Amino acid sequence: MHLRSGDIGRFAWGALRGYPTRTLLMLLAMAIGVAAVVVLTALGEGARRYVVGEFSALGTNLLIVIPGRSETGGLNPSTLMGETPRDLTIADAAALTRSLAVRRVAPLNVGQAEVNRGGRSREVVIIGATHDYLEIRHWKLGQGRFLPAEKWERAVPVAVIGSRIRRELFGPQRVLGEWLRIGDRRYRVIGILASEGRSIGIDVEDLVIIPVASAQQLFNTPSLFRILVEARSRKAIEPVRRFVLDTLQQRHQGVRDVTVITQDAVLATFDKILGALTYAVGGIAAISLGVAGILIMNVMLVAVSQRTAEIGLLKALGASRPAITTLILAEAVLLSAAGASGGLLLGLLGNQAIRHALPVLPAQTPLWAVVSALGVAVLTGLLFSILPARRAARLDPVLALARR
Repeated sequence: MHLRSGDIGRFAWGALRGYPTRTLLMLLAMAIGVAAVVVLTALGEGARRYVVGEFSALGTNLLIVIPGRSETGGLNPSTLMGETPRDLTIADAAALTRSLAVRRVAPLNVGQAEVNRGGRSREVVIIGATHDYLEIRHWKLGQGRFLPAEKWERAVPVAVIGSRIRRELFGPQRVLGEWLRIGDRRYRVIGILASEGRSIGIDVEDLVIIPVASAQQLFNTPSLFRILVEARSRKAIEPVRRFVLDTLQQRHQGVRDVTVITQDAVLATFDKILGALTYAVGGIAAISLGVAGILIMNVMLVAVSQRTAEIGLLKALGASRPAITTLILAEAVLLSAAGASGGLLLGLLGNQAIRHALPVLPAQTPLWAVVSALGVAVLTGLLFSILPARRAARLDPVLALARR
C-alpha cells in the first residue's frame, strides 16, 4: 500500500480534528514553550542592545580615567592600611593632552545642587566640564553656545541647561543671557541643549553644565570625578591607554593609582555577559519544549490505543510498518508545527507588549532564537512520537481489528 504525501496530510489532519480537546491541549503546551523561548531571548537581547547603546552614546574611541585602582582591583595593601587614592586634578587632565594620538580631553565633576530662578527651584544634576565635552559626548546644542574655550582653571560663571530645566524654570520667557542661582552662586545661561533622553542614568533634559573649575568651587573640592579622553582613532585606543597610565604614574610619584577603562573593553564585556544570559534564558525556556514533547508522547500513546481498530484496518488493507510509522509521525509533526507557529505569534505579540510597556528596552528576538525554537519544537514532537509510532507499526492486524 503506497501512501502519497497528500493522503498522509489528510490522514493526520483528520486524526487531529477527531479529538479537538486533546489536540488543543497539545497545541497549547507546544505554543507556551515556543512563546517562552521567544519572549525570554527577546528580553536578554533587549538588555544587551540597551547596555551597548548606552555605552556607545558616551562617544567613540573613548577612555575613562577613574581615580584609584581598588574599584577594579579589589583589596590591596594600600587599602588595608587606610590609604586613599590620589585625587585626579585639572593639571593631570591637562597633561593628558600632550599626545598626538589624543583628540580631546574633558575633566569632569558631577554633583547635585538646587537650581533657583524667579521663585522656582529644582534639585538637578550638575556637571562640571570643559568646551570639548559637547563634542566628546556627541550632544547637540539647541540655542546659544557651549562652555567657552577658556583655561580650565578659570571659574567662569556661565551655564548650559537642559530643555526641561529651561521650560520649568523660565517658562516662555527669554533664557539666553539670564541669570540663575545654583546653590549660593549665580550663573549666566549661555546655551540650551537640544539632546534628549537618558545617557548612563543621566537625563540630558534635566542637566546643568558649568565650567569644571566653577564646579570645584561649588562643591568645594579640588579633585575630579572622572577624566574623559578621546583617541583619534580606534587603533589609537591602546596606545592612548598606555600613555594615560604612564603619564599619570609619573605625575603621581611612580604610583599607578588610576584605572583606565576603554569603551571597547566595556562593550565587549557586557556583550559577552548579556549574550551568555540570552543563551541561558533561552535554554531554560527550551526545557518547556521538552515537557511539551513528553506530553505529546503520552497523548500519542493513548491515541494509538484508542485507534487500534483503525490501525488494524489500515494494515489489513496492505499498509506496511513504515507506512503506519509515517502516518503517526506526520500527525505529531503537524501538531508540533502548528503549536510552534502559534507560539511564535504569541511570543511576537509579547515582545510588542514589552516594547510598549518599556520603550527604552529594544526587545527583539534574535533570528537564531526563532529558528531554534521552531526547529526544536518540531524535532521534539518528532522524537517523542517515535515510540508511539513504532508501537502502532508492530500491531497485529487481526488482533487490532478485534481491539486486543
